[in-house]
Amino acid sequence: MEKTHKSKKVFVEGPISPDFISKSIASHQSKTGIGAHAIFLGQIRADQKEAGVVTGIEYTAYEEMANQAFQDIREAAFAKFELTCMHIYHSLGVVPTGEISLFVFVSSPHRRAAFEASEFVVEEIKANVPIFGKELIGEKGEYVWKENS
Repeated sequence: MEKTHKSKKVFVEGPISPDFISKSIASHQSKTGIGAHAIFLGQIRADQKEAGVVTGIEYTAYEEMANQAFQDIREAAFAKFELTCMHIYHSLGVVPTGEISLFVFVSSPHRRAAFEASEFVVEEIKANVPIFGKELIGEKGEYVWKENS
């Protein structure tokens, strides 16, 4: 029988706080079989656009489809890499520049698996999860649909 990993809440309203990230890290100190953590933090850039400077991104998602895509990515990562645990958090709503909108936290007995799984998960999220971002531009707060790169 195929092993499935418990589905976890992924979406967070607004930015992901440094306090939330540090508490997530601290909660793993008792898991002594872990030898490595790889953490990816996606931060909002103040890109210069034709209409002005990006001041934030407003994220929306098809939540049911997105949650299934996140679960599929989790299952694929656990099947492909030797992982102890994995946590994925993504913002919904407005995230100002300089704030965190994506937090991927992968734990493994060994560093190589943690590094490789982290990159795999981030690339899969960008390619396959129906999350949409509108960039807020300038002081007027005009919106422009964001394109992933």
